[in-house]
Amino acid sequence: MLRFMIVLSGIVLLLGCTSKEEKALMESYKNKINYHKQLQKTEKIQLYENNVTKVMMTATYLYTQTLDKNDTRDEAFIVGIHLENEVSEALNYSLLLNGTEAKEVQELSTDDTRLKELSFISEWGEYYLVTFPHVKSKKITLVFESDRYGKGELHFAKVAKYILNKQAF
Repeated sequence: MLRFMIVLSGIVLLLGCTSKEEKALMESYKNKINYHKQLQKTEKIQLYENNVTKVMMTATYLYTQTLDKNDTRDEAFIVGIHLENEVSEALNYSLLLNGTEAKEVQELSTDDTRLKELSFISEWGEYYLVTFPHVKSKKITLVFESDRYGKGELHFAKVAKYILNKQAF
């Protein structure tokens, strides 16, 4: 009987402590759920010269899933570009989505509310809302190419990446 009481007390004690921590963890997650969702849709590339980063670009895909089979919404990204100090403002670069140029590029101010929910935001970067024409494919590739530092590719998906077939991403 004594053993039973000790085991029961131990179980109650462990369950009581765990549930408080679990509740706090879940509440913290719920408060930042948009941040975590955007983090899953964010990719980053760096372009180098002599093993030194000269250009860093982050892109967050703003796509939200829909049940509409005939979805023709434009593809939208928030793109952040950080140039090293020595890199001149005259750096020529292009941004293509599956080989197509952007329809619209809008510079965002540093206090724009859309930037508050994103990861990888720095005060040194410049941020843009970039809109491309609709792409039917579930896999899309955003290519950033610089005239001086080469190119980098960012891969995104309209569905979870693990759902896509086993082709190379």
